[in-house]
Amino acid sequence: MQLGAHESIAGGLYKAFERARSATCDAVQIFVKSNRSWAVKSLAEDEVAQFKAKAEETGIRPVVAHTSYLLNLGTPDGLLWEKSRNMLITELERCEALEVPWLVLHPGSHVSSGEEAGLARVAQGLGEVHTVTPGFRAQILLETTAGQGDSLGHTFEQLARIIELTSQGERLGVCLDTCHVFAAGYELRTAEGYAATLEAFDRALGLERLKALHLNDSKGGLGERKDRHEHIGKGHIGLEGFRNVVNDPRLAGLPGLLETPKGEDLEEDRENLRVLRALVKRDT
Repeated sequence: MQLGAHESIAGGLYKAFERARSATCDAVQIFVKSNRSWAVKSLAEDEVAQFKAKAEETGIRPVVAHTSYLLNLGTPDGLLWEKSRNMLITELERCEALEVPWLVLHPGSHVSSGEEAGLARVAQGLGEVHTVTPGFRAQILLETTAGQGDSLGHTFEQLARIIELTSQGERLGVCLDTCHVFAAGYELRTAEGYAATLEAFDRALGLERLKALHLNDSKGGLGERKDRHEHIGKGHIGLEGFRNVVNDPRLAGLPGLLETPKGEDLEEDRENLRVLRALVKRDT
């Protein structure tokens, strides 16, 4: 796997590569705009050029983007839904301009409107995004969720249902978050449990749709539906769970990205990546 972490874009999009290099990342995840604001300005040509130049200089790839946390395509609120759809279009356009291949999206919350209504609402929004972005190489990845509250996407079947209902659903991929799937009730800690989880994923979605992973340990236990990330080996998944993941030949080449707590010196990223790399079995 191409191991890395989510890094800040403070000071400019290209700065994420400098932080990623400092953190010893092979791959990196970024926001393509402020993640906590609806405001957005057009990308300047020099910003795009600087980003691509730094990507080439550092050789850090692939780059994965993550949507703003404000988006909710599952909401029954018409205004919020429209803002979410429009922002998703904007962020996908930015990924296309920056040559970032994947944009990770939390499916959203149905806000008491019901699971099926929420899934249909998400699919409607994604279909409209696809309609206005014909020919884009940048691809939206639906992220597995922990299942807190009314959140959608905590079962592989829910994600499959969204893809089934979405116009041009073949354009969608999936990002698997280890903390989230574990919190949602999928076992990772044993070889048998891990195999069953990947088999369930393949059966519902097809492993060919899996394009990226978020590698986070879990503060909560199996099936507790708590979205609380922990450092690798320090949570309930533990080192054996991550050993199963990083040594799965079916995941070779995919980006495996940390979203764990850290300070500005990025020492936590370096340590978590060191732990993950130490779990990888070497050919003898």
